[in-house]
Amino acid sequence: MTAVGTGTKQRQAVLFDFGGVLTSSVFDAFGEFGRVECGDRDLPLKLLGSDPEAKRLLTEHEEGRLDHHGFEAGFSARLREHGAEVEPDGLIAKMQSRLTRDETMIALVASLRASGVPVGLVSNSLGDDCYAGFDLGAMFDALTISGHEGVRKPSRRLYKIGCERLGVDPTEVVMVDDLVQNIVAAERLGMAGVVHRKASDTTRELHELLGLSGGSPALQ
Repeated sequence: MTAVGTGTKQRQAVLFDFGGVLTSSVFDAFGEFGRVECGDRDLPLKLLGSDPEAKRLLTEHEEGRLDHHGFEAGFSARLREHGAEVEPDGLIAKMQSRLTRDETMIALVASLRASGVPVGLVSNSLGDDCYAGFDLGAMFDALTISGHEGVRKPSRRLYKIGCERLGVDPTEVVMVDDLVQNIVAAERLGMAGVVHRKASDTTRELHELLGLSGGSPALQ
């Protein structure tokens, strides 16, 4: 876990990413999908990160311009082009099937909120059911989801929306995300950033940034 651009200013609110922060690692899940379904652990992430057509599909889907089934059909075709026969129907569910809830991080969100810290979600959405099993409206004070807003991280516009919905200036906010590029983008708005790796490290860093040392044991 790495703090980015935190400075010395005490922060007042927190925005959380979803996949890889409130869940287990997206990289590990997609890697296992690649190993089991494609015969190549690295293929799905390689395509999503460097194949122009796969990147276009992901961007359009996360921004709400391509629906669930359209992404599945397109990404299945890209996998097939690289020798992996994965049927489009249910492809996203298979990609996400190895993601599990991080109960420690979920408890951290609840503890912060109970302590009076405004908390929001800023998430790039993947698939119609990616938030299944999470009562996001009960967990957070505000939700900002790429597919609803028409813009995705690392666009600073999405962070601005998240801050506005919490009623706070970006300079008062900490962004927690598992991707460095998303934290760097948030930092450009004056936000503090925590690159999430382990719940214990993220909790400690948030504690310091929010000035909650000596607070509730649930935050430690």
